[in-house]
Amino acid sequence: RKNVEDFTGPRERSDLGFVTFDITADILNGKNGLQNFWNKNTLIIFDWNVKQLFLYLSAEYSTKNNALNQVVLWDKIMLRGDNPRLSLKDMKSKYFFFDDGNGLKGNRNITLTLSWNVVPNAGILPLVTGSGHVSVPFPDTYETTKSY
Repeated sequence: RKNVEDFTGPRERSDLGFVTFDITADILNGKNGLQNFWNKNTLIIFDWNVKQLFLYLSAEYSTKNNALNQVVLWDKIMLRGDNPRLSLKDMKSKYFFFDDGNGLKGNRNITLTLSWNVVPNAGILPLVTGSGHVSVPFPDTYETTKSY
């Protein structure tokens, strides 16, 4: 018997997507939206007031039931001193990619975007969206696996 209530969604079948992806990003590139951190011709991401960056990959798509759906698939904390150039291969989504219906199957326009929050030592938390994104189609048929 379960002791924890199940909040995973409605009992009818909902879509669950599993995504494998590669990320190549240069957080130092001024075109990624960090213009506020330029100091003359030098980009300073980790200035005196930046503790860390919170990076996340989100999926955005529309369905017949919802004009806008946004789901965070993966995240990473980048600390001061970490390499700001990401080259990650064959990554799996860290969080479930559920749709509250059947909006993933056959969806031709699911947009993946890398964004990040600058976590300051003091002050506001600015949201920065990367300069690139990619739209990916989802398959028209389901792949079934053995249940657990």
